[in-house]
Amino acid sequence: MVLLVVFWPVAWPYITGALLLGGMGMAGWWLWRTDGLARERDRLWRQADMLRAGRRTLAEVDAMTGTEFEELVASLCRRDGCTEVCRVGGAYDNGADVVGRLPDGRTMVIQCKRYAPTSTIASREMRDLLGAKVHFGADVAVFVTTTRFSRPSEKFAVQHGILAVHRDHLGLWNSGASLLSLGEVNGGGQGGARHRTRWKQAYGE
Repeated sequence: MVLLVVFWPVAWPYITGALLLGGMGMAGWWLWRTDGLARERDRLWRQADMLRAGRRTLAEVDAMTGTEFEELVASLCRRDGCTEVCRVGGAYDNGADVVGRLPDGRTMVIQCKRYAPTSTIASREMRDLLGAKVHFGADVAVFVTTTRFSRPSEKFAVQHGILAVHRDHLGLWNSGASLLSLGEVNGGGQGGARHRTRWKQAYGE
């Protein structure tokens, strides 16, 4: 203490500087730790959300409102690494319900139809989506539904490069398959007459 008092006039700038540096270091460490904890909580939340999404059944999807279904599709896109994803569905959506960018940077426009499994997507709805693709200047158009596509609408989708995600493919996507992987089976998976018979038996006419 005596030495501190004696040399205080000379030592105080160094002591003050050391205290300031120490305080800044402690503040920096606290911010770094807080950011790390927040990131870890976010990672755990996203992981839990993915697990919940993977356990979601198509019956639960059928019970959703149209808006909830659009939000589900948007969340699946984000899960797969898509960016700038937002829901734009509404009265004046110009034929689009979700827009965003694929992981490779291409822009996309998505039409979502939560119809009863007994319904069928007509080709006119595919034409509306093609118009939305032009309107938004999108690179990729995706049609996601809880039912199946008619043969003409399926053919139209393949001819015009529209990714048609029918009920069976939606089940795969919901269970963990990526959106881009569904492009490899586009235009397929709806089966033949036997599959359609089983479909009617399962969901009714």
